Amino acid sequence: MAQEDVFKKIISHCKEYGFVFPSSEIYDGLAAVYDYGQNGVELKNNIKEYWWKSMVLLHENIVGIDASIFMHPTVWKASGHVDAFNDPLIDNRDSKKRYRADNLIEDQIAKYDEKIEKEVAKAAKKFGTAFDEAQFKSTNGRVLEHMQKRDALHERYTAAMQGPDLDELRQIILDEEIVDPISGTKNWTDVRQFNLMFSTEMGSLSDATNKIYLRPETAQGIFVNYLNVQKTGHMKLPFGIAQIGKAFRNEIVARQFIFRMREFEQMEMQFFVKPGTEMEWFKQWKETRMKWHQALGFGPENYRFHDHEKLAHYANAATDIEFKMPFGFKEVEGIHSRTNYDLSQHEKFSGKNIKYFDPETNESYVPYDIETSIGVDRMFLSVMCHSYQEETLENGESRVVLKLPEALAPVKCAVMPLIRKEGLPEKAREVVDDLKFHFNTHYDEKDSIGKRYRRQDAIGTPFCVTVDFDTLKDNTVTLRYRDTMVQDRVEIGQLRSIIEDRVNITSLLKKLQ
Repeated sequence: MAQEDVFKKIISHCKEYGFVFPSSEIYDGLAAVYDYGQNGVELKNNIKEYWWKSMVLLHENIVGIDASIFMHPTVWKASGHVDAFNDPLIDNRDSKKRYRADNLIEDQIAKYDEKIEKEVAKAAKKFGTAFDEAQFKSTNGRVLEHMQKRDALHERYTAAMQGPDLDELRQIILDEEIVDPISGTKNWTDVRQFNLMFSTEMGSLSDATNKIYLRPETAQGIFVNYLNVQKTGHMKLPFGIAQIGKAFRNEIVARQFIFRMREFEQMEMQFFVKPGTEMEWFKQWKETRMKWHQALGFGPENYRFHDHEKLAHYANAATDIEFKMPFGFKEVEGIHSRTNYDLSQHEKFSGKNIKYFDPETNESYVPYDIETSIGVDRMFLSVMCHSYQEETLENGESRVVLKLPEALAPVKCAVMPLIRKEGLPEKAREVVDDLKFHFNTHYDEKDSIGKRYRRQDAIGTPFCVTVDFDTLKDNTVTLRYRDTMVQDRVEIGQLRSIIEDRVNITSLLKKLQ
């Protein structure tokens, strides 16, 4: 099945089973805005808990805050967002659709990569175990031609983005003969810059003096509170400040479901270090964050680092952790060495001294900062994309199952009476009442037992417990495992010990030690 079709099925599944709904759907929705349903919010909260505890529980020198969404407008002047937080946009005159020019060019680069991979795959299939990929890439004419075009385009694009040179970006699109995916034409407008911040007014008067912004990132809330946390927590370098919160960007080209939205949630940690040690810490946090992702068991082949060649004005090193989505490798987390840019800017614009006094060297300086920033929604999407599976069973039937990491699953255990009479519902309720204080346990009695199993598979419930007539005699139940569909007969008193360790966030955290 084409990956495009798989992604459409995942989107449909998210709505059908209460994970993600279009926002304001009864009013025909709001573009690029989504609501998390009853199962989605549980999965999302579990992802956030896994991240939060991995930061503040496992690191003695990292603490958390929760900064407000509204901030003094000068914060965004100091950070550079007012003047430089822009996307290069281009319109197609025939389709009337607007696109990010950089995305169009990056997609073209990806097409060259796909052509190269296709040639390599064909050759590998032809030559089998004797295939030497490196030699093939360095000698095959078609591969060399694709690589030459790809490298030339990449070099030209990188140079154009430094300014950015808007005329050159448009010329690249024309020279590469990039067509509009809807109209199929190359009738492009000029490239223009568009600021992504949402603005509003605070107070009773709608004038420029009351203009404020919805924050486009959560990081600045950490920077302006850096000194408060350092002093009140008696923090010594190196130390970090973690935060989970909403951010807002007026994405003109929002796409790919919840991958790029106008209202989204970030999990960010700013780690403050002594100048000169930042590259060592940058390397360490790269390793730490990749380990966090891979602890979910999705396989190392689905992750890769993508080092930035064009650095943001505040950074001296940057990399993305990319995950293999149905639509290609895409960024889920960014790790940046932001130098002392942000704190220095806020010191300059506020006029306040926010230097750190180092008792070991007896000097004051502005710390450097390593940032780890992960999108909750993108992380949610990566988990859903990897977990969604369609299986054909031995009896010829099929099932759709979400093989979610057990600790992230919305519902950990579903308890089901075999039938809705003769004391079985009452006994099942007793089991639920015993387990619900330890992990999220649901009672399910609607439809046949087979349909109930399929429903729980579809929302990713790792364990199902069936109460039957033997339960009333010997206090045992049938425990079914989601991934294998194996069924064991166990005593009710053993359920908690069997399930709890596997579904607790602690089971993931232990892999990080």
